[in-house]
Amino acid sequence: MTETLRVAVPRKGRPLEAVLDRIAAGTGDTELADSISSTLRYEKAIAKGKQTDERDVYDRLAAYSTLSDAGQPDYTLLRDDRAGMPRRIVFDSVTVETDGVDVQLIGREEPFRAVRTHDFALGFDSADLVLEEVVGLREEPLASIDDLNARIDPKDTDVRVVTGLGDTVYHTLMATPETRREGPADELSREFVANYAGPLCISPRYERLVRAVLGTAAMEDVTFCYPDDGREEEAAVADVGLGVYLTVTGSTARDHGLELGEQLFPSETVLMENVVETTQEADAVKNLFADAEFETALAVQ
Repeated sequence: MTETLRVAVPRKGRPLEAVLDRIAAGTGDTELADSISSTLRYEKAIAKGKQTDERDVYDRLAAYSTLSDAGQPDYTLLRDDRAGMPRRIVFDSVTVETDGVDVQLIGREEPFRAVRTHDFALGFDSADLVLEEVVGLREEPLASIDDLNARIDPKDTDVRVVTGLGDTVYHTLMATPETRREGPADELSREFVANYAGPLCISPRYERLVRAVLGTAAMEDVTFCYPDDGREEEAAVADVGLGVYLTVTGSTARDHGLELGEQLFPSETVLMENVVETTQEADAVKNLFADAEFETALAVQ
């Protein structure tokens, strides 16, 4: 009997949906992926007060999870970080078949760290976390996801990035018109920051990421500042004049009078492997997801 290959995936959110979309494309089982995504979106709406359900969380969990059928998804409960710390239904596991290999997707709060600690040979997580945890800082900026592996010290970890899934939103440079006009360059780009001296507003969890994608040389005269707790990031950037934040359409930034500049780095779900733990069976999963070379490359200005 072929051994089941266990793969760590996020429990909810855009990265999990990216994995499910690629599974659906590779296996043709769109119904399974749609079922999981729609269930988690519904539960998110309930958690945010946008939906109501007469059933309590335990009744809904019992309805979603079918332990007697290995081909159907299971869900679990986690404490949500909202006031009162209510329980929230999130993804637990499901088994799919590809190229004759049974692949069990297992939900983890921190898939990257589960791969790093050798609990899994393969896993999916945001490229942001890989960069925050193990990518070395250099004077020159990080140009693309493809450059991540070159920045990973093999003495530090056995994890390598295999490919990105293309579910891309960007860490984008933004500024008020006044800051851009008074700045040292015409374009709101990496070059602008390299010649800029003053505060740069970012989310504190992305400090190391911003240093890596802009390069340490560009950060010599820049000081980080952060939004107050509970304050909208774009509003804080507007007060400071210059900042970096994740954008999809950029509409919220524009609502605060900000101009969008260079897209500095993609926040993208990536397939990771622990090269020490990888087996022949793992190639089936890598082939399913790594069906193309890295597509997200950013020009360095």
